[in-house]
Amino acid sequence: MSLIVGLLSDRLREVTREGRAVAQRSRFVDGLATGRLPLAAYAELAAQHWFVYETLELAAAAMTDDPVARHFVYPELFRIPALEADLRFLFGARWQSRISALPATTTYCTRIRSAAFDHATGYVAHHCTRYLGDLSGGQWLGQKLVEAYRLDRQGYRFFVFEGVDPPLFRARYRDQLNAVPWSRGERNAFLDEVSAAYRLNIGLLGELEERWS
Repeated sequence: MSLIVGLLSDRLREVTREGRAVAQRSRFVDGLATGRLPLAAYAELAAQHWFVYETLELAAAAMTDDPVARHFVYPELFRIPALEADLRFLFGARWQSRISALPATTTYCTRIRSAAFDHATGYVAHHCTRYLGDLSGGQWLGQKLVEAYRLDRQGYRFFVFEGVDPPLFRARYRDQLNAVPWSRGERNAFLDEVSAAYRLNIGLLGELEERWS
């Protein structure tokens, strides 16, 4: 990767531009947003999210003493309680016995375990990829799902961040990133891992698209 100059948040925006565009063009996401896919397709997405966020939030617990990563452990963003409420609604009380990780999800979780449990650059890379996405495009998708599937108070809690103002939180997050005292090599490692996280997410959406096409 070329020399890193300027604000880290600006470089992050640059290296993720293409990945964000690909994810936004996903036919699976579009099928959910327009209600063309059955509710079961959304339920499967929620199930795959549970595996990813379980791994990521275990990484958060492992990194609470890291001098950099601890500043990116935000309990108010944790998604597992919301996801489990959604899965009980979508699959029933025995939801855990009714879901399984797709191959792309397993690959994604394996990468998080290898990159984010003992490396601050890896942890922050996967953290910002997921949660900043949830606080931006995820807010649009959540509203579309509510409209398309007529969800009423249940089934979409994953997209609801109680007590969090998404635009303000994103701005705070960018400031936090810009303040991290990483070397050029560490910043490169962070941006490389962000790119990997985007590829893994796109791979997961692609597998879901194949299953529900």
